[in-house]
Amino acid sequence: MRLNTDPNLASPDEFYAALLETHRDLSEEQSIVVNAKLILVLANHIGDLGALKQAMTIARSGVTPAGIEPARKETAS
Repeated sequence: MRLNTDPNLASPDEFYAALLETHRDLSEEQSIVVNAKLILVLANHIGDLGALKQAMTIARSGVTPAGIEPARKETAS
């Protein structure tokens, strides 16, 4: 299964509002737990390991691991 990365939500603003509401009044630690549970529920719904691995790769791209300084872009002098 090829992962669909094109816009696919009929109501993205409504989804975002619902996501924010899900986290309302939670501590940072509780929000982390809710996010982890949400990921597992959605991963189970998707059910395709290839698509899930592709999603993980996309989600991690551009994120520099802790303790490593991001590479600086050279500027022309």
